[in-house]
This record gives sequence, structure tokens and C-alpha cells, in this order.
Amino acid sequence: MPAADAPRAERSMNLRILLILGALSAFGPLAIDFYLPSFPTLAKAFATDVEHVQLSLAAYFAGLSIGQLLYGPVADRYGRRLPLLVGVSIFTLASAACALAPSLEWLIAARFVQALGGCAGMVISRAVVRDLCDPIGAAKAFSQLMLVMGLAPILAPVAGGLLLDWQGWQSIFVCLTLFAALAGLGVALWLPETIPADGERPPLSGALGQYRRLFADRLFLAYGLSGGVAMAGMFAYIAGSPYVFIQLYGIPAEHYGWLFGSNAAGFIVMAQVNARLLRYRGPAFWLRRIIWGYLACGLALLGIASLQPATLWPLLVPLFGCVASLGCIIPNASACAMAGQGQHAGSASALMGSLQFSVAAGASALVGVLHDGTAIPMTLVIAVCGAVATLLAWQTGRLERQAA
Repeated sequence: MPAADAPRAERSMNLRILLILGALSAFGPLAIDFYLPSFPTLAKAFATDVEHVQLSLAAYFAGLSIGQLLYGPVADRYGRRLPLLVGVSIFTLASAACALAPSLEWLIAARFVQALGGCAGMVISRAVVRDLCDPIGAAKAFSQLMLVMGLAPILAPVAGGLLLDWQGWQSIFVCLTLFAALAGLGVALWLPETIPADGERPPLSGALGQYRRLFADRLFLAYGLSGGVAMAGMFAYIAGSPYVFIQLYGIPAEHYGWLFGSNAAGFIVMAQVNARLLRYRGPAFWLRRIIWGYLACGLALLGIASLQPATLWPLLVPLFGCVASLGCIIPNASACAMAGQGQHAGSASALMGSLQFSVAAGASALVGVLHDGTAIPMTLVIAVCGAVATLLAWQTGRLERQAA
């Protein structure tokens, strides 16, 4: 490792920074999954139906898509700390506004603003990792942050259900407010500015040009989309599994969390295995190999679903393999996409996140469009995502050979 990289590698091991970045990365999963159990209660409280309550979730997704593109250039121009503090403050105030919502329209608007604040942590945490780490160190850090991304969807609905029964739906947003305030305090006290004081700060006027440059960077797009399309398979699973597990195969609703949690546990374990594998070879090497396992499991899942088995269990093994493999694929693809972005890391992180989220959201919607009363729509989308992601990952190898 070059001498210049040594300080970055040491700082990448700073547990305090990793914990702060983990808290920031949790904003998205918590804000999405924490209040899901309250949908029927919210519908009753606002004298509407669950379908209209779901607009508050759609508003949050819209805010995420827009906000990520805004924070990238701002973080490159003004540094990491200031946009983070502003974003966390917006998220905190909007969470409090959600708790005080007198109507569904108020809640929908507050959720949109909440997303605009929360996506600061999603974008800038990736940029901070890029600032502090070389590609291997970044992949290790992303693997550790995957603990948060894996645990939050398991714990958030359970905790949200308990709070709902104990103190009502408002308590869920009060907890989000307190959590965000603590994360903001951590940023203010312990997260240093990771852009050098004498580093180049690209002007905001060049933001569109920077995004055009990134769109023209085929290697960046191939790495970013290989992880994003693979992640889209997980969104398809999240969208389709309640119907497949509970309604199609009759799994009791109270047992759904255990099945969902077991797959999330595989995701977490493989993310930590990935951190150890990176001691031997780089993230690109493992990405282009493990993604074949994702494809094989996706095709097996589709084949089994096509046979329409009488029980759910034959589907669970390949489904577990798909979700678990993402614990290696997503951090490695993210690290490779961010490598070499330099002072434009914020814009690169923003564009990658926005592209990945858009593709993943489209995959989850496609499961609903294709719904036919079987498990085939969910498994078909997962298999197609596996095939496209594998093709993109293979393409990265060709592009790197051309650039060598």
C-alpha cells in the first residue's frame, strides 16, 4: 500500500466514525420499516383506507430519489459535515412534524420533507467512506455498514409494533426524532471533515456537467448498476414475500417475521464474510464471482416456483442464497463504483444511490404489475435481476481490461 494511503486505512478502522455512519445509514430503513405496522391504525385515525396511507410511503420514496441528487454536489462543494448537519436537522424536525400530524395530507408532506433530510446520511456516508479508505478498505467498511442495513428491517417492524401497542402511532415518530437528534449530536461532536482543507471544491454550477461526466463513465455505471440491479431483486422479494408467504402458502402472519429475519441474517453474515475475503483479493474479484451464485439461486428459485410446489419450503433455500449473496455483492459493487472519484465522491455517491433506488423501486412495482396469484412474478423478477446484474458485472471486467 502506498504511504499516502496509510492514514486513510488507519482512519477507516475508527469505530466511532463507523458507528456514526451506521446511524446515518439507518435513517432510510428505520423511516420506511418502523411505521409499517401502524398503517391500519393511521387509516382509522385519519378516517381513510390503507391504500391512501401508503401515499405517505410513496412520498418518502419520491423524496429519496430527488434529495440524493441534490446532496451530492453540495457535499463536494461545502464539505461533508455542513450538509450532513443540515440534512439531519431537517429529518429531525420533519419527524417531529409527522408525530404532530393532524391530517393525512400533513403526514404525507412531512414524510416527503423527512426523506429530503434523511437521504443526506445515505449519500454523504458513502462519500465519507470513499474519503477515508482505499477500495479494499471501503469495501470492508461498506460490509460493516451492511450490519445496519440488515438489522434495521428485522428490528424496526417489531419495535414499531410494540410502540404502537404501548403509546400509539405518534410514539414511532417521536422515537425517530430522538434517534435523529442523537445522530446529529454524534456528527457535530465526533465526525471530522473528511475533505482536506486545501482540496479542490468543485462549484455547484458544474453539478450538471459532473453528472454528465458520470453518465459517460461506463465503468462507474456498470459497477453501480450491477449492485443496484442485484439489490432490485431484494426489493422484489420484499414486495412479493408477504403475499407468497402468508396468502399463497398460509404461513401465519406472526411467523412471517421469522422467515424474513432468517434471510436478513444470511445477508448480515455474508457481509461479514466478505470483509474477511477482502484480505485475500480485491472487491472486483469477489463481485464478479459471487454474483454467479446469485444468478444460480435466482434461476433455481424461478424453476421451483414454476412447478408450483404444494409447500413453501422448496423455495426457501434458493431464496436464502439470493438474499445472503447480496451481503457480498452490494458492498463490493459500491466500493468499486466509488473508487477513483476523488473530489467528486459526493456526486458519484448521489447518482449511484439515485440510480440504484430507482431500479429497485421499479422492480418492486413490477412484482405487483405481474401479479397472477402464484410465486412466479416475484421469482421471475429476482431471476431477471440476477441475469442483468451478472451481465453488468462481467462487463466491468471487459471495461477494466480496455482501460489497462
